[in-house]
Amino acid sequence: MTWHFTKMHGAGNDFVMLDGVTQSIELTPQRVRALAHRQFGIGADQVLLVEPARRPDADFRYRIFNADGGEVEHCGNGARCFVRFVHHRGLSSANPLRAEIATGIIVLAEHEDHTVTVDMGSTRFEPEALPFDTTGLEPVSVGEDTLWTLPTTPPSQVSLVAISNPHAVQVVDNVDTAPVATVGPAIESDPRFAHRVNAGFMQVIDTHHIRVRVYERGAGETLACGTGACAAVAAGIRRGLLQSPVRVDTRGGTLSIAWDGAQLRMTGPTAIVFEGQVSPEALDAIALPA
Repeated sequence: MTWHFTKMHGAGNDFVMLDGVTQSIELTPQRVRALAHRQFGIGADQVLLVEPARRPDADFRYRIFNADGGEVEHCGNGARCFVRFVHHRGLSSANPLRAEIATGIIVLAEHEDHTVTVDMGSTRFEPEALPFDTTGLEPVSVGEDTLWTLPTTPPSQVSLVAISNPHAVQVVDNVDTAPVATVGPAIESDPRFAHRVNAGFMQVIDTHHIRVRVYERGAGETLACGTGACAAVAAGIRRGLLQSPVRVDTRGGTLSIAWDGAQLRMTGPTAIVFEGQVSPEALDAIALPA
């Protein structure tokens, strides 16, 4: 048995896309890790699986697996690629599409230039939404936002944002010199975050323009993180640093994000890189390094 796959990316955030509608796909943590491994497999930040919807108000179910094998709630760049993939594979011609994710329904529309706009769903800021344990910490109010100080080196003052998945966003002077490789994993694995967290680093250029880097749960730093970019914009607007819409420059490309305090929309590019076939039995046999 072989599975057909499509390799895609959205602003450099890359994915192995699997059609679980016309194929029988059974993913295990080993198979996800093997698919995502850049030396032993195809290579990707995440593996994305499209399945038949379980809800009557959705067109498809869309599932996201990080490179470490764990399933997560949401991926904004992946959501854009999901729409392009569904149309490319002829699974549906509907536009917009309604996708069932772990935390609800998101609405997505593909444009003629293959950019995609995603209605990102609900955005929450209270610690319990991530969840995050605030015991012993003193909150700091900035504008409409609340900042929490984490004991990293140097200390990190972060905004908490839940966009289906959890984010901790801090403002830095320059993302090029920000300690993403050291502070990122320290924040990601901080035990106060019950399900780990995506660590975002935001540089404000002006009120409508930021640069962002994100250290993602289970994937490390990626060239772009859609929900991370959205979290940065929401946090920046709440702090009084930004105004909608906002151009977000990531290391892999540019996103446009608009937020009115309720509805959060992201528009960005998609790209098909190549297609191929892979054997699940071969994935099972790969001896991955620890």
